[in-house]
Amino acid sequence: MNAPVDALSRIVDQLPEVAVAVSGGVDSLTLATVIHSRHVVRSTMFHAVSPAVPEEATERVRILAKKHDWLLRIIDAGEFADREYRANPVNRCFYCKTNLYGAIAPLTKAQIVSGTNLDDLGEYRPGLQAAKHHAVRHPFVEAGIDKAGVRLLARHLGLGEISELPAAPCLSSRIETGIAIDPSILKLVHQTEKVVAARLHPQTVRCRVRVNGIVIELDKGTLDLLDQLQRDELARHVATLFHDAGFDYRVSFAPYRVGSAFVHPVHMNV
Repeated sequence: MNAPVDALSRIVDQLPEVAVAVSGGVDSLTLATVIHSRHVVRSTMFHAVSPAVPEEATERVRILAKKHDWLLRIIDAGEFADREYRANPVNRCFYCKTNLYGAIAPLTKAQIVSGTNLDDLGEYRPGLQAAKHHAVRHPFVEAGIDKAGVRLLARHLGLGEISELPAAPCLSSRIETGIAIDPSILKLVHQTEKVVAARLHPQTVRCRVRVNGIVIELDKGTLDLLDQLQRDELARHVATLFHDAGFDYRVSFAPYRVGSAFVHPVHMNV
C-alpha cells in the first residue's frame, strides 16, 4: 500500500490548486481528506445537491467539512434542468457529470479532481467521458489505487464508518433506462430503501423502478431469509408508499445485480 500512497501524495503535491468533486461516498471523501491534509489553503471541496443525492450523503460532507475545516461550496449542478438527463438514456451519467463539472468550472481556476478509482474503469461509466471533456483528473487511478485501496487509506486516515460505506450510486441509477427521471419518484425510492434497510438490515438494497413495476433487490443472504409472509407484508407497505404519492406499481423482489437498471448496457472506451 505504501507505493500507491506515495504516488498519490506526489500527484497531489504537484497540483497548484485543487477543486474536489465530493459526492459524499467513501472515494471522494477519502480523496478530499488526503488533498486537504496536503493543500489546506489551496483546496476547495464542491458538493452538488439535487433530488438524486440522498440527504445522508450531503450530511456526511457537511460534518467532515466542519470537522476538518474544509473550504466547502454547496452547489446545484442543474442536471434536472437538462432535458437529456431527465430523459434517462443509457448514458444518463454523461449528462449528469457534464452538468456537474460544467457547474464547478466557472467557480474555480483550480484543477478539478474526482474520486474515481481503478475498479471504476472496468464498469460502464459514461460520466468518465464527461470528465475527459472537462480535463478532470482522477488521482486514485493515476496512483493505481482500487476500491480496496481507498478503503484501506480511509481507515488509515481515521475516517471510521466512512471507510466501510457501501457503494451508493445516485438515486437516478435506480430508474430503468428510458423511464423519465422524476424527483418525486426518487424521493419514494430513497424512502423505500430506508424502510427496507430498517426492517431487514441487508448488506445491499436497491429499489428499482421498472416498466413492469417496483423491484426490491437484496443481497442473496437477506433475500434467502425473507419468507413469503415477510415479502407480502413488505410489498404491501412499499406499494402503499407509492400509491399514496399517486403512483401504482406492482412490487416484487429479486437478487441484487450491479447496474441492473440499464436495459441496453453498452461499452465505452475511457
